[in-house]
Amino acid sequence: MKIGVVLSGCGVMDGSEIHEAVLTLLAIDRAGAEAVCMAPPIDQADVINHLTNQPMKEKRNVLVEAARIARGKIHNVKEVSSTDIEALIFPGGYGAAKNLCDFASKGKEAKVHPDVAHLVNNMIQAKKPIGAICIAPAIIATIFRGKKKVRLTIGTDKATAETLEAMGADHESCPVREFVVDRENKIVTTPAYMLAKRISEAAEGIEKLVKAVIELASQKQNSKNQSKVGARI
Repeated sequence: MKIGVVLSGCGVMDGSEIHEAVLTLLAIDRAGAEAVCMAPPIDQADVINHLTNQPMKEKRNVLVEAARIARGKIHNVKEVSSTDIEALIFPGGYGAAKNLCDFASKGKEAKVHPDVAHLVNNMIQAKKPIGAICIAPAIIATIFRGKKKVRLTIGTDKATAETLEAMGADHESCPVREFVVDRENKIVTTPAYMLAKRISEAAEGIEKLVKAVIELASQKQNSKNQSKVGARI
């Protein structure tokens, strides 16, 4: 089973949260599935010095930076189709809210990068599961805004939760080691470093999210196989 992993750069302040991304890849591999990493080839919204947390006057490409995490094995998100993968997962990090969408600056008026939105909408249409970690559920809320209510979590942060609810999402408070499943929409979310104080806390929630996403994907595959068998009888 192939699971898409959408990265947003490399580094918590301006790209993918590295712990969350690596823990996601590890959990996918341990589950016996294959991760398909991808990212859009765009300039980052900003570049942050992770030693000082101050902006840097330089440009970095999201796909090039994300390739650091993927060890070079990564695709342009535009080149990945919902037919290529059985599920999709977004690790967090500010890049999810700055590069994959502009939730960090636009809040409830946010928009998702067109190529990312296209893939997500196709996954939804195909009824294939999507996981979102940390702040990445903002991408899901933006996609569903004005269309259908979706249940998700970013943990317990009141201000962010209120913004997501203003977008039409149904936010559910969730402990760091747990996750929330919207079975109707096949969306799985977990707080990770929205709440985590230790990497082990983030790891437990992410491992549970990956397991839940794969279970939903397996149910989809089994249902499809049963339909083929029925059609032959």
